[in-house]
Amino acid sequence: MTAPRASLFTRAGRRLRKLVDRPASVDVTRFEALLPAAVRREPELAELSDSELTAAAGNVGGDRLTEAQLVEICALGREAGRRTLGERAFDVQLVGVMSLLTGHVAQLDTGEGKTLVGAIAAAGHALTGRDVHVITVNDYLARRDADWMRPLFELLGVSVGWVEPGHTAEERREAYASGVTYGSVSEIGFDLLRDRLATSADEQVQPAPDVAIIDEADSVLVDEARVPLVMAGSAAAGAPDVTSTRVVSRLREGVHYEVDTDRRNVWLTPAGAAMVEKALGGIDLYAEANADRLAAVNVALHAHALLTKDVDYLVRNSRVQLIDSSRGRVAELQRWPDGLQAAVEVKERVPVSDKGEILDSITVQGLLARYPAVAGMTGTAVAVAETLREFYKLEIAVIPPHEPNIRVDEPDRIFLTQSDKIRAILAEVERVHATGRPILIGTQDVAESEELAGKLAKAGMECVVLNARNDEEEARIIAEAGTEGAITVSTQMAGRGTDIKLGGSHGTAADHQRVVELGGLYVIGTARYRSSRLDDQLRGRAGRQGDPGGSVFFASLNDEVVLAGAPDVPEDLPADEHGEVISPVAARHLDHAQRVTEGANLEIHRNTWRYTRLMERQRDDLLAYREELLRTNHAAEVLKASCPDHYADLAEQLKTEQLARVCREVLLYHLDQLWSDHLAFLNDVRESIHLRALGRETPIDEFHRAAIPAFHTIKTEAERLAAETLAAVTVTDSGPDLAGAGVRRPTSTWTYVVHDNPFGSDAEQALKKIRGTLRKKRR
Repeated sequence: MTAPRASLFTRAGRRLRKLVDRPASVDVTRFEALLPAAVRREPELAELSDSELTAAAGNVGGDRLTEAQLVEICALGREAGRRTLGERAFDVQLVGVMSLLTGHVAQLDTGEGKTLVGAIAAAGHALTGRDVHVITVNDYLARRDADWMRPLFELLGVSVGWVEPGHTAEERREAYASGVTYGSVSEIGFDLLRDRLATSADEQVQPAPDVAIIDEADSVLVDEARVPLVMAGSAAAGAPDVTSTRVVSRLREGVHYEVDTDRRNVWLTPAGAAMVEKALGGIDLYAEANADRLAAVNVALHAHALLTKDVDYLVRNSRVQLIDSSRGRVAELQRWPDGLQAAVEVKERVPVSDKGEILDSITVQGLLARYPAVAGMTGTAVAVAETLREFYKLEIAVIPPHEPNIRVDEPDRIFLTQSDKIRAILAEVERVHATGRPILIGTQDVAESEELAGKLAKAGMECVVLNARNDEEEARIIAEAGTEGAITVSTQMAGRGTDIKLGGSHGTAADHQRVVELGGLYVIGTARYRSSRLDDQLRGRAGRQGDPGGSVFFASLNDEVVLAGAPDVPEDLPADEHGEVISPVAARHLDHAQRVTEGANLEIHRNTWRYTRLMERQRDDLLAYREELLRTNHAAEVLKASCPDHYADLAEQLKTEQLARVCREVLLYHLDQLWSDHLAFLNDVRESIHLRALGRETPIDEFHRAAIPAFHTIKTEAERLAAETLAAVTVTDSGPDLAGAGVRRPTSTWTYVVHDNPFGSDAEQALKKIRGTLRKKRR
């Protein structure tokens, strides 16, 4: 067996990692020092039969990981990977395993084998008797990784399962009973929310949380964390406001309405309000009697001005389907709240969905705070090190690459206008494609990917497109993106989870060598993303495992990231005859714009957590009471004391167990309904809380002053209402009639997308309007 390569662990290398780009990294030298011991175990383990290896894994034991256990888990995992997958973990991968086992976020470059690292670490935790959830960014990766790593887990004596949207409750329960369960953050989160609404303990599918290993940790812990997981239940649809939608569709931006620079808010101008009032029959839109109509107009205006087809949503099979902007995929089972979904459906002339009421919610922080042990892995963790420390108390362990990265990252090419930029991109693709070098083009959204594909086809260059319309084909498309002559256009590479192998997934060694000689995969970004991490994730698709590769980003001074972060571009920047800016000022301005948008996203994250922390504490208190109701006869005892006469009547007609179930369901119904009402109340408070800032009061303090007293009435009010409902319950031939007494639970549930906007005060909005008037149109 080969000893660890000295070049990885030299003192100079360690100093360089600390001094250059890893100031937030924990020291991994203590893990590197354990590698020789793991290497020494290899000959012994190689001599064991499969059954003997499984037995050896069963002897890891212990509930607290020692250095000896870390060594044994790494050695066992390496041997199991070699036998079952044909993959012997590199030394640096074992350093990653130890980083995960000790509760860090391991930064491993794209192509360094994070899937194997996560599986060995998950198996290691399971071998010490812990339940492990491997949390991913999408359902495809959860299913793929569980199936792919299954032979390794089984050889180590560890069971594995996964959850996905189509699974039944029984399938979910079985998956969670495994030693290791894979699932997307949304699936695991919504299973938790559904369990929190169960009316009997038998309905619940999740065990108590124990260990969470987060794949694509920055995407899950930062990007996903800006959007709380919200469970909604069905209610009557009601008649959609078609009139408001039709009136709003005739309004023009800049004349009838204004939009702020980051396109999060929209408002009517005086001319727009006058036009709407006239179209609606000469009403006073701002009169108190027309509050509902004003709300409908505002929702319709939001749908008209701020939500764009093929950017924010798709229309497919006569349904509006949301696009997850951070993943470039359809967001399954998600809708917009507060009538916005219906407004978009009316706008697109498709059937209107049921409206709903919020039943429960949880943030990603709240979800992961339930796990006693959390770790993660990603290729771009250092950029969000402070965020991970602030919100999750997680530290980064930067793992050196197995092979040096020789990718060539060219400076950004910046243009005055969008049209100049597109012409330059087409020319660059044509130049590189003529050599046979494979090209991967990263775009911002579905509309842009399809428009660019059309232009490429018109120029005689066929390409393959990966976006939310065909994301089920992503593995096949991405796997072949390294084939000689291939042009691949993708909306978002973060979390795609498939390596791009030079020469293609089925290519020969000769195919691989030809592409290597051509320079490897060439990555083109059509614009900077709102986060530098996403830029890095796109770049990272080239140059895996020491392969050659290259990347370049094209940008214009009216790209979305510039308009959102720094719209006041310096005047008279010099450019060549093709419109390419030659002044270094442009690059500095682009970097500044990106930093501004990153700061805004961090504030959204911080704002979400600031307001939901109290709500989640309150929910935890209520859940403790709810669990008591689920698992004891406390509900029957409460209702027997509060309405003894009717309880006695029902006791004569029902068995003791039946009556206990009726009492439990009635009390849980009111408890859940009051929590739903409490969430709606808190939402209303948040909508108006910024007005308190004008009176020099702190909005968050005022929010707490409203939220705390309201919460303390829930339990007693639920018990009072339950007593009234129990008095209305009658017993028919088919049993107790709960529906007749008003106990009706939603017939369906779905999720809401809620974007918390921290820039909500009147003063801030006024500043945005002033800023909007200065916005330049540079197309």
